[in-house]
Order: sequence, then C-alpha cells, then structure tokens
Amino acid sequence: MKKLTILTGLAFLISTNVFAAEAIEGNWKTASGETAAIAKCGSAFCVTLKTGKHAGKQIGKMKGSGNSYSGEITDPAADKTYSGSGTVSGNSLSMKGCVLKVLCKSQTWTRL
Repeated sequence: MKKLTILTGLAFLISTNVFAAEAIEGNWKTASGETAAIAKCGSAFCVTLKTGKHAGKQIGKMKGSGNSYSGEITDPAADKTYSGSGTVSGNSLSMKGCVLKVLCKSQTWTRL
C-alpha cells in the first residue's frame, strides 16, 4: 500500500509540472522560417529569436494565459513595434500585429 501511495504522489507531481507551463511557452518556427523561443520573463512572456539574421533579439512581450495572449510584437527587419496578439491552438500559434487596431498583419507559427 505504501508503494502505491508513493507512486500516486510521483504521478501527481509529474502531471502537475507538465501542466504548469502556459500553452505559449516553447520554441516556434516563424512564418519566415526562423526559430523563436517564448519563455516566462517576469509577469509576461518574452519572444526572442534564436536563429536567423536577428538571432538573440527580443521581438515581443505578451501577457495572458490559456490560449489567448496580447502585448507588443516587433518586426525585426523594419524595426517597428506593433500592438500584438497571439492565439494558441494545438501546435499552431496565430500571431497578429496591428497599427491603430485597423491595419493588421497575421502569421501562423508552428511549435517545434
């Protein structure tokens, strides 16, 4: 019985850690083929390019939980920052950046 209790406790701890991360966290392949890492930074999630011409550059900061996030996203090629949002659906992340909430551009990123 003691062995079963220990195994049940371990299974609970493992499953708790698996579900502790937010859906947006991880490595994503961007629309341009680069890899972006999204990780917790303070009370937000920072988006940092890991590959490509702008590797190492933070290109966004978003807040949210579950599958819906919002904040700012930067186009590193143009060096312009936009109001942004992201929606996670399985292994896809739909990113949207807008100027004045009317001129918007969307991309879909894929989880690596």
